[in-house]
Amino acid sequence: MTPETADRATFTSIETSSAADWQLIAKEFGDFARQLPDRILTHLKLLDGDFGGFPIDRLTHCLQTATRAHRDGRDEEYVVCALLHDMGDVLATYNHPDVAAALIKPFVPEAYHWMVAHHGIFQGYYFFHHLGMDRDMREQFRDSPHYALTEEFCAKYDSPAFDPAAETLPLAYFEPMLRRVFAQPRNSIYRAALD
Repeated sequence: MTPETADRATFTSIETSSAADWQLIAKEFGDFARQLPDRILTHLKLLDGDFGGFPIDRLTHCLQTATRAHRDGRDEEYVVCALLHDMGDVLATYNHPDVAAALIKPFVPEAYHWMVAHHGIFQGYYFFHHLGMDRDMREQFRDSPHYALTEEFCAKYDSPAFDPAAETLPLAYFEPMLRRVFAQPRNSIYRAALD
């Protein structure tokens, strides 16, 4: 074994892996997982300056949404969801809510995960009709216990967060909240690797 491979597993197929291999991988996984907030912050910064035709750039929209939720007294998990709700715009042009929803799922209550996963359709109530689409697409989810929460998120925080003159707290303000929310997953099959 060379010094370059001393800190790597030795298997070529997971089927032939050993407990020693997985102890090494688990240590590396824990270190990598603890850096997740840094990677999220880096990704959010990709939204800076990307207007996409909107009155404000995508990062400012996320910051305004989080600012509105924070000023309204929402808990940190909700505020972080508001901050991250559109972070998928860069990578998932046609399904951006799925990216943020997948990212937050291990760290927030199911109701907040559902809210982020479905906010795109609920937000459509305010503009789908301008594009010849059905603005009432959200009605298919009327029986969900999270319908009212998601409807309120869009009405109070997401929809009005496109105002160049609105209060917009900086990303640094939300960083400690993000780090606390992402400090430990509440529901993940990989949680034991961090313990």
